[in-house]
Amino acid sequence: MAQAQTLDLDPQWEYVADTVMGGVSRGQATQEVVQARDATRLSGLVSLDNNGGFVQIAFDLAGGDTFDASAFTGIALDVLGNGETYDLRLRTDALTRPWQSFRTEFTAPVKWTTIEIPFTAFTAHRTDAAFDPRRLRRVGILAIGREMQADISVSAVRFYR
Repeated sequence: MAQAQTLDLDPQWEYVADTVMGGVSRGQATQEVVQARDATRLSGLVSLDNNGGFVQIAFDLAGGDTFDASAFTGIALDVLGNGETYDLRLRTDALTRPWQSFRTEFTAPVKWTTIEIPFTAFTAHRTDAAFDPRRLRRVGILAIGREMQADISVSAVRFYR
């Protein structure tokens, strides 16, 4: 029996902003129909004031335990956005600080598009830990690092081979 080429995830997205650290960025995550698709939409205004600079949606895998994605090549997103650049961040159980992650950037296209990002595209940020897809815990999409209007919708997330 052949293995499935994808594993659809059912994310329970949560909204997080720099206000947890004293920043003043504003935004929200909503569930809505965006151009005929059910989606989670992250919108808001990223401000660098008060040492801030991000809004994000994120979800835990496996109820916060580790998830073994080593049988897959990477992560795919069905996204629609405003043509801005966003971060995709993965966290593993090897990371102990909130500012640590494995990250890559992508542009959110202005029409629904499936973006496939291989695990090899992720680089370590503020950690010496090596990325290990057997130890995944969390996935996040961020508008970060510059003043910008965030507007990105995600209708599906999956691991792919």
